[in-house]
Amino acid sequence: MKQLIIITGLSGSGKSIALHALEDSGYYCIDNLPATMLPQIAAHLQSENRRADSVNLNNYDRVAISIDSRSAAIETLPAHIEQLKLQNVSTQLLFLESNLETLVKRFSETRRKHPLSKDTSTLAESITFERELLGNLGSLGHVIDTSYISANKLRSWIKDAVSIEYSGLTILFTSFGFKHGIPLDADFVFDIRCLPNPHYDAKLRDLTGLDIEVQSFLETQINVHEMLNDIKQYIEKWLPCFISDNRSYLTVAIGCTGGQHRSVYFVDQLSKYFMAQEKVLMRHRELK
Repeated sequence: MKQLIIITGLSGSGKSIALHALEDSGYYCIDNLPATMLPQIAAHLQSENRRADSVNLNNYDRVAISIDSRSAAIETLPAHIEQLKLQNVSTQLLFLESNLETLVKRFSETRRKHPLSKDTSTLAESITFERELLGNLGSLGHVIDTSYISANKLRSWIKDAVSIEYSGLTILFTSFGFKHGIPLDADFVFDIRCLPNPHYDAKLRDLTGLDIEVQSFLETQINVHEMLNDIKQYIEKWLPCFISDNRSYLTVAIGCTGGQHRSVYFVDQLSKYFMAQEKVLMRHRELK
């Protein structure tokens, strides 16, 4: 089966970086394609008879396309994606977004003009308008919040996201620090700042929740076990509802103060537990 990745989202959120990451991974990439051309791309993917002087997409098993808010008839994208799936083209959508403060900073640093900007609107207003224009496209696939991550980390996350077979539901566990903000793509957010903090132990301060010393410290805490079991039971109880709702991704964010010790440990433990039941992705936003 052919694999088609569609990348869309807010301007300045990293769509070009994502597309280049897929190109480095062997995808044939097309930048800034109008949404109205998706049916032709599907036909091209399935056709074996193409002129010698044209690109024969049938020779490519993996194709990635970037579509932005300037695309013609962007509102027709959901219908086109459904049609692609009916034509036996495995289609996955990645929606990139960032918070307003980060996007304003990126445009200011690069001195680029926002693609939807007008003489009568500010940069912030253009970003807000674009967010409204794209509406609920994020619900069609996997949302990635790039507000607090580096370009290298985004490349890694993109490659992880497309490496999992796109069928059924994928649970994404992400750790974060509340002092850096809550992830925009989270479906569930669990606050574990009430648990004992390894940061106050000088021997553990520079380690992370992936280190055995920190794990051993947390595993001696009764509240840690109880909180971890409660979160497991909550997810297990409501997971069937999300599966029956034909969701593609469920993002569970675990937050502590800095996103280095407790939340990292919890995400590691939850990922290992649910990996035996569902497809799982694991992310640690604040770790380098």
